[in-house]
Amino acid sequence: MVHFWLIFCSRIKPGDRVAYYSPTVEFGGKYKFQTFTAIGIVQGGDPYQVDMGGGFQPYRRDVCWFPAVEAPIRPILGMLEFSAEKQNWGYQFRFGIFVISEHDMNVITAAMGLELSRAASYGW
Repeated sequence: MVHFWLIFCSRIKPGDRVAYYSPTVEFGGKYKFQTFTAIGIVQGGDPYQVDMGGGFQPYRRDVCWFPAVEAPIRPILGMLEFSAEKQNWGYQFRFGIFVISEHDMNVITAAMGLELSRAASYGW
């Protein structure tokens, strides 16, 4: 599955809320998935490098992932500010990481079945 981050701040740092978006079932695949698949909060500690093979060595941060259900984007597109009145709403996902509003993160959180009061107990 291909994943894209949406974040609620300009640089990923501890305490940031993140959501994963998966546009297709597998990388480079033609079968659309278009679903938010994970949501969590970035943990403390320094970024660290991981060897993914083939010379690909990205940096990572630990994330506390919350128990949540997958949420297709289509039913909530009309509620998201980043997609408002945009036919090509998926274009910005091509850049991997982009900032969204608190409103949009709250819409995604609710669509994934995570109650905001419960998320707040984790430092949300």
